[in-house]
Amino acid sequence: MKIIEIDGNKKAYLPLLLLGDEQENMIDRYIDRGRMFAVDDNGIKAVCVVTDEGNQILEIKNIAVEPDCQRKGYGKALVDFICEKFKDEYFTLQAGTGDSPLTVPFYEKCGFERAHIIKNFFTDNYDAPIVECGKQLADMIYFKKKMN
Repeated sequence: MKIIEIDGNKKAYLPLLLLGDEQENMIDRYIDRGRMFAVDDNGIKAVCVVTDEGNQILEIKNIAVEPDCQRKGYGKALVDFICEKFKDEYFTLQAGTGDSPLTVPFYEKCGFERAHIIKNFFTDNYDAPIVECGKQLADMIYFKKKMN
């Protein structure tokens, strides 16, 4: 397994990115200004896009793992890689996600703590309802983690 940076044609990974962010025009808001990394383990298994949000804050805008590769450590490997690679440039790594039993435990397991909530983010910014585990996502929960 190796983690590589994707420099060109990031949209080639759109099917995988759409697992982490279900609407293409939302991905378009950050893909060009973000840096993309991928886990290559006999093929791309996971991707992550991070952006510089100023004030020494790096944000995970999208992290997605192929469905048949989930729960095998690829997502955590990306988070650990990002923390190590950028620890001297950024103080905080943050990520926003829906209040879902699919994502919240992942961030907590990676050492993130709840920071704040943006009310109605998903209902206000997405064309169609996003439902995970039978629950419609409304608010975005932000998590943060110290980089070093």
